[in-house]
Amino acid sequence: MWVYQKKLQYPVKVSKCNPMLAKFLIEQYGGADGELAAALRYLNQRYSIPDKVIGLLTDIGTEEFAHLEMIATMVYKLTKDATPDQLKKAGLGAHYANHDKALYYENAAGEAWTATYIQAKGDPIADLYEDIAAEEKARATYQWLINLSDDPDINDSLRFLREREIIHAQRFQEAVEILKDERSQKKFF
Repeated sequence: MWVYQKKLQYPVKVSKCNPMLAKFLIEQYGGADGELAAALRYLNQRYSIPDKVIGLLTDIGTEEFAHLEMIATMVYKLTKDATPDQLKKAGLGAHYANHDKALYYENAAGEAWTATYIQAKGDPIADLYEDIAAEEKARATYQWLINLSDDPDINDSLRFLREREIIHAQRFQEAVEILKDERSQKKFF
């Protein structure tokens, strides 16, 4: 199903050690609207959606894993040279106590990722509207992360991710229109 290329989808550069920015970025790693939740949501929903849309969910779900890898790289680079004191000052003291500098699926508040973040109604149009909303929430979060960051290199990667969320929302909207047309022709419930 997948062919893994040993490179990031988009280059990730970091100007300086910044544990506080890493703490904020963790939201997109293990938060409700983050990349892990999106990838799993889309790859799960494809089992109860008409054939015309399965490929779209597979493609975007797979790309979300690439985004997860980019976020992990950013967090790693922002914290790899941080001292325990710097991590503590950034609000990552509890994370450090539990995981050292290892990545862990949690949000920026330190709450662990949960499967309740993943929605699957079984109604293709309802699920796609959920997916559009998820992409728009991710886009908004990326914008807010850009607003919080003073690192031009990180902001470049964040802008790339924000734009991909916009494209994903557009593709899901196109899929809604296809399925609405099929529904009106009584091809499925």
